[in-house]
Amino acid sequence: MSANNAGLRRDGDALAFSGALLRADIAGLWPQATKALDGVRRFDLGAVERIDSAGLALLSALAARAGGAVEVTGDPAGLADLRAAYRLTPTLAFADNR
Repeated sequence: MSANNAGLRRDGDALAFSGALLRADIAGLWPQATKALDGVRRFDLGAVERIDSAGLALLSALAARAGGAVEVTGDPAGLADLRAAYRLTPTLAFADNR
């Protein structure tokens, strides 16, 4: 666990994240998240307090590995602004702005 108590657990077809998804926590979450990814269709961010660009990169990479179109529930501080800045859809895929 990090100082921010970032964590995750598998809950049915969801990965449920908690704490703050910040740069210092991402390397520690990656192995656990990739091992639990098979069959995931949702990311539950309801217990996430805030997120930075590294946290968003983690979620986006995991969504791509899960096959894309992952439903995201919860709205931690910073998520909407980061998604807009990186042109990501609500499912964390890159928006097609053609």
